[in-house]
Amino acid sequence: MTRLKTAVFPVAGLGTRFLPVTKSVPKELLPVHDRPLIEYAVEEARAAGIEHFIFVNAPSKQALEDHFRAAPVLEADLKSKGKHAALAKIRNTVLGDALKVVYQDHALGLGHAVLCAKHLVGDSAFAVLLPDDFLLCDTPCMTQMVEAWQSVGGNMVATVDVGRSAVSAYGCLNVTSQRGRVLSADGVIEKPDARHAPSTHAVIGRYILQGSVMDALARTRPGAGNEIQLTDAIAEDSKTSGLFGLEFAGQRFDCGQPAGFAQATMTMAGLAPARLSLAA
Repeated sequence: MTRLKTAVFPVAGLGTRFLPVTKSVPKELLPVHDRPLIEYAVEEARAAGIEHFIFVNAPSKQALEDHFRAAPVLEADLKSKGKHAALAKIRNTVLGDALKVVYQDHALGLGHAVLCAKHLVGDSAFAVLLPDDFLLCDTPCMTQMVEAWQSVGGNMVATVDVGRSAVSAYGCLNVTSQRGRVLSADGVIEKPDARHAPSTHAVIGRYILQGSVMDALARTRPGAGNEIQLTDAIAEDSKTSGLFGLEFAGQRFDCGQPAGFAQATMTMAGLAPARLSLAA
């Protein structure tokens, strides 16, 4: 059984929708109820058995890395004051040598961000988690994906049925069949015209990809938005590796948008109901 050990976190974005706060605070460190957004994604990866964490960061967002490194002075202060619960919380965030960081100096798209980690990923399969997609699940989404992926192999993406009106904002699967919550697809199209989209099954920010996707990315030319699109490389690689989507059980919040961020915080604080049966 193939084990998934490495995850890539593209976190170089400048969070312009959240200005002015993101002028000095990385968006990924904004709290959803009681923890930073990025921490939920890292914990999701940990729960799925990930051992190596690669942040594709921007040089200006050092605080994001510091959050997952040891803080000896703070730890000593908490210990001396007997604040053991707080001490345990910050020690739980430390990734140590499991954290590697590379920098994306130019905003050339998600595909380019993932490609920046090629030398650290190597030839093995790897996960990609986009912290902007906050997923509330009884069983973490990446755990659900790993379980399904170990049965089918190939490349796998998490999917949400977003309806015809919204599909042009996403990568869209060309679904050929479905068994349970696993979709088989023979391609994926980035931001299709809604009238011609092959389905309404949108790709969201969780991926399990073969190492060969990195080679496909290296050959990929700019596509939609004049950016290097990860979906274009997945589509190319999937001609030989195969492509599957998972309709995960849980609720999705788009925390790349202030409204989605607020909704996630309200739900986690118990101020809005959670819906955990199907992705939404």
